[in-house]
Amino acid sequence: MDKKQCCVKLSVQPSRGLMDEKFVVLVQNVPPGFQLTIHALHQCEDGHSWEAFGHYTADATGTVNVSEDPSLGGTYSGVEQMGLLWSLRPVPGSKPGFRLRKMNVQTPMEITISVYQGYQTEGFVDQVPLAGVLVERWYLAPGVRRIPITEDNLTATLFLPPGPGPFPGLLDLWGGGGKLLENRAALLASHGIASLALDYLTPKITMETGKMVDNKYFEAAYRVLQQHPQVLGSRIAMLGLSVGASVTLKMAAYSQVVKLRCAVCVGGTHVQPVDGFLKEFLLLCRENAGKIRLNEENQVVLRDLLLPIPTNPSLKVDLCLHRGRTRHPYHEQKGRRARPSHIFVYTCLSWRGRQGHPDILSPCASAHPEVSIIATKRVYKGGTTPVSSAAGCR
Repeated sequence: MDKKQCCVKLSVQPSRGLMDEKFVVLVQNVPPGFQLTIHALHQCEDGHSWEAFGHYTADATGTVNVSEDPSLGGTYSGVEQMGLLWSLRPVPGSKPGFRLRKMNVQTPMEITISVYQGYQTEGFVDQVPLAGVLVERWYLAPGVRRIPITEDNLTATLFLPPGPGPFPGLLDLWGGGGKLLENRAALLASHGIASLALDYLTPKITMETGKMVDNKYFEAAYRVLQQHPQVLGSRIAMLGLSVGASVTLKMAAYSQVVKLRCAVCVGGTHVQPVDGFLKEFLLLCRENAGKIRLNEENQVVLRDLLLPIPTNPSLKVDLCLHRGRTRHPYHEQKGRRARPSHIFVYTCLSWRGRQGHPDILSPCASAHPEVSIIATKRVYKGGTTPVSSAAGCR
């Protein structure tokens, strides 16, 4: 295409929005049937670059609408409105094992969307795009308050939605990577939920003493939410990912302090020493480390780590002991490398069925008011950033 004869128009609307807000990418003023590549490039806070791209063919009006037209190849295929975000991957030549995580939620995630002639797969930095647009995606909506929490030796951040409240509350637990990750809590607060992001593997108290936290640490975090004047103390949930999901189950079943309205467990397990806590659970994982394997792409596969399900009741959380009417949505992390949540879910429900709840023997058709099962293709990590299968797991 002669650039002198055609000025490509690229628009992304809205160009500034929340991470989970869908945008419309529109390419106009190209010849009908024109083959092009739409490319997304992001440089994360650690300096590493991530990219995604799709191959498209313009319609009879010389237009490509990513929301309606299928990608014919690239990092995603088919009609995927947000494919340019969720399929982001490290650029070729990057070191393996990186994960895309936004650490500073007070600044936006900036993505450059560009259009290139033809079906391109590499070498984008060496080419001149036909058009380009810079877009911003935020985890923090205007008016959301970010409050560091250090009382009771906690390492946490509370995010409060705009307005006087009171708001439903949520205790947010990430997985085994440690650190204080705020992006998911910030985004939930942007949608009206007072959210407390909690570091429980590498908090200040652990770094100073060398001792892992116990259940009292999580109960202290729960009280921060419960006693806050802008939080509905009777409407508090707990969201756990991976190790955080195991902690969530343990607290929901056995804590005399934590009384949850809902416990959301993503990619976790009920297999853990009942009489222990984090230290004992991680020790159990280390003892089974021989079951971890590498796949053909040299990626770590955790699926078999805690299988088979032990018959010893002291090694698994008994949800029958749970008080009240907490709902337990289980989100299954799909893929060969993920923990087999559907197996853990079925075991929990079968156990409950043997205890006099025959209506919940099927994990796919539960009508029991205390348990609901939700299977998803993606792990919720906040918005439309890459899932584990794209980001790598090491």
